[in-house]
Amino acid sequence: MELWFTEKQTENFGITAKVHKTLHTEQTPYQKLDMLDTVEFGHMLTLDGMVMTTERDEFVYHEMVAHVPLFTHPNPKNVLVVGGGDGGVIREVVKHPEVEKVTLVEIDGAVIETSKKYLPSIAVAFDHPKVETIVGDGFMHIAESRNAYDVIMVDSTEPVGPAVKLFEKGFYEGISRALKADGLFIAQTDNPWFKADLIRKVFRDVKEIFPITRLYTANIPTYPSGLWTFTMGSKKYDPLAVSEERFTDIETKYYTKDLHKAAFVLPKFVEDLTK
Repeated sequence: MELWFTEKQTENFGITAKVHKTLHTEQTPYQKLDMLDTVEFGHMLTLDGMVMTTERDEFVYHEMVAHVPLFTHPNPKNVLVVGGGDGGVIREVVKHPEVEKVTLVEIDGAVIETSKKYLPSIAVAFDHPKVETIVGDGFMHIAESRNAYDVIMVDSTEPVGPAVKLFEKGFYEGISRALKADGLFIAQTDNPWFKADLIRKVFRDVKEIFPITRLYTANIPTYPSGLWTFTMGSKKYDPLAVSEERFTDIETKYYTKDLHKAAFVLPKFVEDLTK
């Protein structure tokens, strides 16, 4: 008998992957967590039936969350990651020598522990000396922070369950207060095929708070539609104005200095969401 996992991405569309076996399953206080061993994408972490990351394509998302803002900011010493319990974003952040400390705030400790066990190539940086891990509410951490961070990265799930409040305007206002005077942030903002209204709303909200607001994309095959967006709000630094001298050589599989600016070139139907 064949075993298949299907994520119903809309009422009428989904993706499916053949599964060797289920490695782990539990109902945490926050969500249903499953770790699957898939034929095509290796180990796959799902939360509430939605794909969060896989061994095969994880590098795209994690590199684009981390490196675009970190190369945009000229001196990102203190970094906050909200969510990101699989550890992929902090793995990329610690590649930057300017970063002195990265704080990860993940609400669900089970995500961290399960990732350490079944996604060791992703969760490799939790013991790095620059990393502080807090199991707690990222929304509240932001609300209680003032002028604390150079860069904030919101690595959340889709806007369901505990992540809903991470897509609200008040959260972005809190991020602005938590950032230093020249700080910037990015957040994953879903896909333009199925969530156009969400992208439009988030971009509008961020633009009312930050003088520089940009949208960029990446191709992630296991995420809904495969085309994913990220929204940046910056108080001072424009990701399209980064000098050639700012880029340094780091080990990547997707991100490059040329892609840094190219990612902001949007298809017209996506660009229209920013107007």
